[in-house]
Amino acid sequence: MTDRKGIILAGGSGTRLYPITMGVSKQLLPIFDKPMIYYPLSVLMLADIREIAIITTPHDQDQFIRTLGDGSQWGISLTYIVQDSPDGLAQAYLLAEDFLAGAPSAMVLGDNIFFGHGLPDMLAEARRQPEGGTVFGYHVADPERYGVVDFDSAGTVRSIIEKPENPPSSYAVTGLYFLDGSAPDRARRVRPSARGELEITSLLESYLADGLLSVKRMGRGYAWLDTGTHGSLLDAGNFVRTLQLRQGMQTGSPDEVAFQMGWIDKKALLERASTFAKNDYGIHLRALARETDH
Repeated sequence: MTDRKGIILAGGSGTRLYPITMGVSKQLLPIFDKPMIYYPLSVLMLADIREIAIITTPHDQDQFIRTLGDGSQWGISLTYIVQDSPDGLAQAYLLAEDFLAGAPSAMVLGDNIFFGHGLPDMLAEARRQPEGGTVFGYHVADPERYGVVDFDSAGTVRSIIEKPENPPSSYAVTGLYFLDGSAPDRARRVRPSARGELEITSLLESYLADGLLSVKRMGRGYAWLDTGTHGSLLDAGNFVRTLQLRQGMQTGSPDEVAFQMGWIDKKALLERASTFAKNDYGIHLRALARETDH
């Protein structure tokens, strides 16, 4: 099977977060001690994905390159793709078609944060699916803000409805999509919605119509945060801060994931730690390297 490739959709204008996004991309804003994009990047790395495309706006691309480079510091390969105008999430598969070259993919939205003890296993299971698509449903208090899963009485998915006035369930589709190599062809057949966008729900409906869509429910042990408002941005930062201070462990660290996956060695980890020598992130990376001495 062709190795699965990753996509991080980090475009958009970020107008809901003005004025703080007038000079910097939303996905580079801090979530406590790291740039937002570190968190979705770490999710793809946890899924054992090493070739990743980052889709950005033309004027933000240089900021991402300065922040992330080519990925070699983590033993991965980063490719940058420009999105001239944000025309819907499904557009990402058209923009990334040459990069994917027929490979299956895992796409994560650049403003989504996932946390949970069983996350690597859940990602591994989705990654192994040879055909079709896997998405994740998460129980939320305000499903009308999201694409919502409609289940029948047996728990089978009937449809996915974008921002319904009367949600058929409380399960929102998270911003993490494992799709097979047919995604660009399917995206090409998606017609723009009433708001003029290529909706991801329409693309997922295409898989569902062919009996090829699986929805995995994320249980109580998982956290899924999106950071689309000033309040949710602060909440996400406080969530990460509380976890890290309480446990003394990192969340959303590509350096730690790369080391644990064996993609970088101890020397490379210590070099990264020296870059952050004046803060707690660097202290954590040094401690991680020392643990391997025992």
